[in-house]
Amino acid sequence: MRRSDSEEEHGDAAGSDCPHVSDPSSLVTACIAGDRNAMHQLYEQSAGKVYGLMVRMVGRQDADDLTQQVFLQAFRKLDQFRGGSSLQTWLYRLAANEALQHLRREKVRRTQPLQMDPHAHSQDLSTDTSERIEVFQAALARLDPELRLVLSLKEEQQFSYRQIAETLGIPEGTVGSRLNRARQELRTELTRLGWDSV
Repeated sequence: MRRSDSEEEHGDAAGSDCPHVSDPSSLVTACIAGDRNAMHQLYEQSAGKVYGLMVRMVGRQDADDLTQQVFLQAFRKLDQFRGGSSLQTWLYRLAANEALQHLRREKVRRTQPLQMDPHAHSQDLSTDTSERIEVFQAALARLDPELRLVLSLKEEQQFSYRQIAETLGIPEGTVGSRLNRARQELRTELTRLGWDSV
């Protein structure tokens, strides 16, 4: 289930021969029954967003493998899905746990392989957009993984506080405090990396 460029470009075409199941509960039931078309549909619906979250959390080098691991877990555990939250939220919970466990195992923060010395580079950064993206990603990589996760779910996936709380299993108030802290720390790291001079 590795996401190649060709798969991302032609994923819709690949799934065009599969009967489409629009009801999430029916899709889950079909997956549990071993329906490969249903599994393919679930994967196509959700893999892109799970992969995007993994890239932010662990970096491109490990994102493919961990995305596959999330879906392997999902298909093994679908019979445990009770519908208390949306299927997408349940998948994100699996993805968040997998990413955090990976980071704890590795004890490194590798959202991007870029290593920057803020003092050496702050005056040399060009105004090119790619430079700003690299600086932003480097700053994001310096955040505590749990803060990075909350920020990614809110800003990139457009999750509500309630959805983030359900995904991470924390109170909504904790979501707010972590989000505020993540934004403050991100601003601090951006400044250290010379964001204003980019």
